[in-house]
Formats: sequence, structure tokens, C-alpha cells
Amino acid sequence: MSPVSDPLRPADFASDVFEVVRVVPKGRVTTYGAVANCLGAKKASRRVGWVLNKSFSVAPAVPAHRVVNRLGQLTGAMHFPKDRPMASMLEAEGVQVQDATVVDFKALFWDPMTEL
Repeated sequence: MSPVSDPLRPADFASDVFEVVRVVPKGRVTTYGAVANCLGAKKASRRVGWVLNKSFSVAPAVPAHRVVNRLGQLTGAMHFPKDRPMASMLEAEGVQVQDATVVDFKALFWDPMTEL
């Protein structure tokens, strides 16, 4: 992964978010906060979420469905296109979802700070 660019510049921050999320492995999940922390913007988890809301038409594809909140809840699901529901995309990768929450979240959590 390239060095993190200036987290205060929106275009750079968005590109960095996309870069981190693209390497989250299939069948694993990370959190908005973990992505923000990896980028040196520890308190920017909401900003990561807003960036991912705009990721659906970005190429190459950004697997935003693999990013959940700190409790494993699919809080961003309402922003996904109707033809690509977040829960269905996770389940297609073998991630169980029950009541809009990742089952066995701790075991499936992928931390970019330790994995990259």
C-alpha cells in the first residue's frame, strides 16, 4: 500500500479509504473506525462511512459491504443499492448475518493496522 496522503484533503482521504477497503479479504469484515485509524485519522470513522456511501460507482470496485460498525452491525446497509443488499453480499462470501449483525464478528474482524 502506498503511503497515506494528507487526511485533510478530501480527494486524498477518499482514495486512501478505497485503497484500504479494497484489500479487506473476502469472508472478513473491518470497521469504519479501523479504516480511519489505519489512515491516521482515528476519529474519522463517520467520514469513512460518508466516503463509502459514494463508492458504488467507483472503479475498480470497492467492497464497501465488508465495512461494518464497531459492534459488527450493518449500519451502512440503508445506503446500498437495492440490487446489491449489504447483507446478501456478505452472505455470498460466507459471512453469516443475523438481525443486521455479523455473526461471530470478533473472529471475522480484519484489522488493517495488523494485517497491512
